[in-house]
Amino acid sequence: MPRRPQRHMVGSGSDGTEDSDSSAEREQTNSSENTPDLKRAADHDESPPLTPTGNAPSSESELDISSPNASHDESTAKDQANRGDSDKDLSHRPKRRRCHETYNFNMKCPTPGCNSLGHLTGKHERHFAVSGCPLYHNLSADECKVKAVSREKQEEEVKEENNSRHATRHQTPTLKQSRYKEQVSEMRKGRNSGLQKEQKEKHMEHRQTHGNTREPLLENITSEYDLELFRKAQARASEDLEKLRIQGQITEGSNMIKTILFGRYELDTWYHSPYPEEYARLGRLYVCEFCLKYMKSQTILRRHMAKCVWKHPPGDEVYRKGGISVFEVDGKKNKIYCQNLCLLAKLFLDHKTLYYDVEPFLFYVMTEADNTGCHLVGYFSKEKNSFLNYNVSCILTMPQYMRQGFGKMLIDFSYLLSKVEEKVGSPERPLSDLGLISYRSYWKEVLLRYMCTFQGKEISIKEISQETAVNPVDIVSTLQSLQMLKYWKGKHLVLKRQDLIDEWKAKEIKRGHSNKTIDPSSLKWTPPKGT
Repeated sequence: MPRRPQRHMVGSGSDGTEDSDSSAEREQTNSSENTPDLKRAADHDESPPLTPTGNAPSSESELDISSPNASHDESTAKDQANRGDSDKDLSHRPKRRRCHETYNFNMKCPTPGCNSLGHLTGKHERHFAVSGCPLYHNLSADECKVKAVSREKQEEEVKEENNSRHATRHQTPTLKQSRYKEQVSEMRKGRNSGLQKEQKEKHMEHRQTHGNTREPLLENITSEYDLELFRKAQARASEDLEKLRIQGQITEGSNMIKTILFGRYELDTWYHSPYPEEYARLGRLYVCEFCLKYMKSQTILRRHMAKCVWKHPPGDEVYRKGGISVFEVDGKKNKIYCQNLCLLAKLFLDHKTLYYDVEPFLFYVMTEADNTGCHLVGYFSKEKNSFLNYNVSCILTMPQYMRQGFGKMLIDFSYLLSKVEEKVGSPERPLSDLGLISYRSYWKEVLLRYMCTFQGKEISIKEISQETAVNPVDIVSTLQSLQMLKYWKGKHLVLKRQDLIDEWKAKEIKRGHSNKTIDPSSLKWTPPKGT
């Protein structure tokens, strides 16, 4: 069964050479004068040249907030041979943390007893990964085909019903939709009743027999409706992975970096990044977590870390609260660092197009500090002069910091800058599916917080926009998704849904006081001239 990522951190042996005092006593001052001398001081080892090779794309950056469509397999024997003598003596190295599950590229399903026939989606004759294995999911190939036909039939019915609705202005559900809602409510009534004794014994017997080689039995854990939704999501994800395999984006032995050693973490990459070919073909890349220089071996990285004087990103520290800091890095003043940051980000973003043409952009890099330095958490970039008032061009949270609230902090910080600039901001379009989910979650929280404190009788979308710095178009789309915007007698009405507000209040109380929030009083920043 694929491994789940753990949230603890394991130290690496190379950290012992770092100067911890320089991080603890860092000053919140401008540091843009650092680059030439620091690069010369840190570059007497065998690290790669400062300027990456390759042509700079001319297209603009796109917003990508992605989660992995697939994780990659562990380094192959060919990768191990390329690493040379750097990995011969590993006895002194502590075990590194690996992020995300692995993906098997062998042309045979890794599930014991499986003959690789059939596919979870019911659309393919063979499979080569656990994600598409019917046996792992306690199904047969024929059952998967039957379920696929049923899903297609349901999708056709939904399409026909949507096409038969002549107007979308009135949100009243149809009679069929009302009946279906009642059926779903009825099916969900007993979903929290728990398992019976016989069912528990059956589940335990299945686990003892198959261990981690089979999916746990899911029947009777929740309602049939919710279980079917989960099965549909599994099939969709499996189909996406199969498309990637067929298109050759994930192939065995491809010229692609599969893992990177980044500080205390060993990270599986998700996508191709245009590093120079001499580095990309290695399969494993070694990256300094402070200056982001990339190297070919553990030996070179260890020598580099002994001499690297960087303990935080270049540029100006514009925000600090507790251990969280944000640095403003000018793509023109710190071109090499920003290029390396973009190359690193592309390993985890699918459609990112900005790599080398970084001069028109400002990069806001979030870090978490400890006694060894400021560790990269994530970043977002924005154009210095955006004609459409985009406040984010590209945004990324590093895999080891995902699902911890840092992504929402980055989004909140981008809107805080828009408030200081006295502008209304919005992320650059098009938004990816996961990007829309992340932003919609943030917009929902902002609107419910505003509604919670609003005491007037008439709500103006323009006033909400001016107070929150959220674009009116984004406010309207969020209100529609929350079913809080209605059209009645020629007027648009905003409904104050108390049930949603009460639900949000309960979540806030349960969440308690969190340090994963942006404090406006900790911002020390003035808008750049000319913006």
